[in-house]
Parts: sequence; structure tokens; C-alpha cells
Amino acid sequence: MLDLAGTSSIVTGGASGLGEAAARQLAARGAGVVIVDLQDDKGVKVAGDIGGTYIRADVSDPEQVIAAVGAAEGLGPLRTTVCAAGIGWASRTVGRDGAFESAHDLAAFQKVINVNLIGVFNTVRLAATAMSRLDAVDADGQKGAIVTLASIAAFDGQIGQAAYSASKGGIVGMTLPVARDLAAVGVRLNCVAPGLIDTPIYGEGPASEAFKDTLKRDVVFPKRLGTSDELASMILELLTNSYANGEVVRLDGAARLAPK
Repeated sequence: MLDLAGTSSIVTGGASGLGEAAARQLAARGAGVVIVDLQDDKGVKVAGDIGGTYIRADVSDPEQVIAAVGAAEGLGPLRTTVCAAGIGWASRTVGRDGAFESAHDLAAFQKVINVNLIGVFNTVRLAATAMSRLDAVDADGQKGAIVTLASIAAFDGQIGQAAYSASKGGIVGMTLPVARDLAAVGVRLNCVAPGLIDTPIYGEGPASEAFKDTLKRDVVFPKRLGTSDELASMILELLTNSYANGEVVRLDGAARLAPK
């Protein structure tokens, strides 16, 4: 098992939701965590709560991610990274009026790919580079581990999810080849594809609760949305289990999404 005590970790998107839950569990295992996000107030609070550091950074910007890596190295050897930053976008590919102008906005599609897919690869390549410079922690030559977050939308994309599903499908598709690449430097890479997880993205109040209740229709068992802590637990398992590599794990209560 990869021991996290006295090490450092980077969590992109760590200021809220799934990333925050992962950051808190990493800190509880003894890691010094660098929260990478664009939500300054939330990022500073989470970092303060867990004794970590907040770095404002766009994950698709190489220099900003390198700065985050440097901050992590200041806390201890960078052994783990979680790529949880991402954005959503809903739009049909074509409009109903036959006009070119009503087709899916290309700039929006490019932005989602840039953040969700290119941003993940950028983080992986730079964090893994820093890990490659470390001494191995075991006889296998293990130096570190990375977990990316995709989505079951990579497999069951719904109407209006072309951009989001394409970005998450890209993360799934690069998991094995990147894991094979990183084997040469002793770094493992795995991916979690969450299903319907109860996070602040759904809002609060009666309307939000009613909406979340309708989402349960596609979940087999348990008949509810997952929790951030359940997802974070899977992330921690993949980070610390030394034989987990090149895997995409669906965490979704056996949900298969309907078209809409």
C-alpha cells in the first residue's frame, strides 16, 4: 500500500464537491494537500480546514499547474494527484430551425474539452514528471499514483451532453495508454467514472430535492444518489492500492442513464 503520511498531494477542483471530499480524506491520511481551483473563497476555506494550501490555477495552463506542483513539493514529496476539476455544458448538436446559428456553439464545445480533457492531461503529465524524480517507495519501483475523474456520461451520454461526454470519454480512453507510459517511471494511473453523486452542483431547497429525486430512476441499488465520501473512498483506494493500475471504475449503483 502507498503510505500517504508525510507526503504531498494535488487535488484539482478541490474547493468543492467531489474534489473537496477527496482532499479531506487525503489530509486525514496524513498528506499535505494543495487545492487547485478558481473558487478562491471556497479554496482558501477548505485548505485552511485541512492544513493545506490553496493555489488559484487554470488546469489547462502549464505554468499555473507547474506552480501548483512546486507548492506541493514544498509540503513533502508529491506522491498522489487527483484530477477532479471540470465543467459542464448542455446543448443539442443542432437546433430545430435548420439554421447554422442554432447549431451547438463551437467555442463552448472547445472550452469543455479544454478544461475537462486537456486540463486533465496537462495535470497528469506535469504531476507525473515531478513524481518521476522521486525515489521509489517499494521494491516494485513505485513512486506515486494519480486518479482522474471521468463520468458515466462517457458511456451513457444523454441528449445535450455531446461536449461533456466527449471530454469524459477522452479521459476514459487515455487511461490505459497513459498508465502504460507512466509505468516506465513508476507512477500508476487509474480513473473513476462517477454516476449520480449528490454534490452542491444540484443546488439546495425543495426544487433541488425534487430534481434529485427524479434522478434516482436510473439507479438500480442502492436507490439513491451516491455521496461525495463514497466517491472519495474509491479514489483513496485506487491511490493507495499498489496493484491498481490502468483501470476505469464505475461508481454508480449500477445506473445506466436513459437518453434524457
